[in-house]
Amino acid sequence: MIGLIDYGAGNLRSVHKALVHVGAPVRLVDRPEGLAGLRALVLPGVGAFDDCLNALRRQDLFEACRAFIRSGRPFLGICVGYQALFERSEEFNRGTAGLGIFAGPVVRFPERPDLKVPQIGWNQLEIVRPDCPLLRGVPDGSHVYFVHSYYPQPADEGLVATRTEYGVRFASAIWRDNVFATQFHPEKSQDVGLQMLRNFVALAGAA
Repeated sequence: MIGLIDYGAGNLRSVHKALVHVGAPVRLVDRPEGLAGLRALVLPGVGAFDDCLNALRRQDLFEACRAFIRSGRPFLGICVGYQALFERSEEFNRGTAGLGIFAGPVVRFPERPDLKVPQIGWNQLEIVRPDCPLLRGVPDGSHVYFVHSYYPQPADEGLVATRTEYGVRFASAIWRDNVFATQFHPEKSQDVGLQMLRNFVALAGAA
């Protein structure tokens, strides 16, 4: 069973549908008790960093997510769920603390007349870590779907699994041990994204 955290994220339905499509039994989780017995956990997200983290705290899922990650079971963060793994975000300059699993800030794309922010649409992946289990069967240069104005800057370059060019060359996916995260939306990235979700489900042994 794979848990899908429900804190009101707008893309919950599409992530749920994609996981079911690749053969995963899925449980929606809105309280810590829902984490019992799960083989893996997905934190989806669209919208604001602060909204995500504050919702996790209200639902007592902030520390529960940290404990789940420490348990060594597979964890996947998507979009804002990726950003939430870091220490803080420049968004709104409110100083809301992230989960702090990884060091580094979440920053905004640069203000440039030739750069449309947010990035909305398809862009390419440069695979930096071909050994990343999430990327098995995914060719270098594959296109995936993005919707974001902010992105993490990992303090540890060794985390970076893929990079993408959009005004800057940013970390579009990361991996360490049992933790995977993508700035793009696998659930909206057609066959490439479904392959990644299939890989994640296989890691969890949940199919």
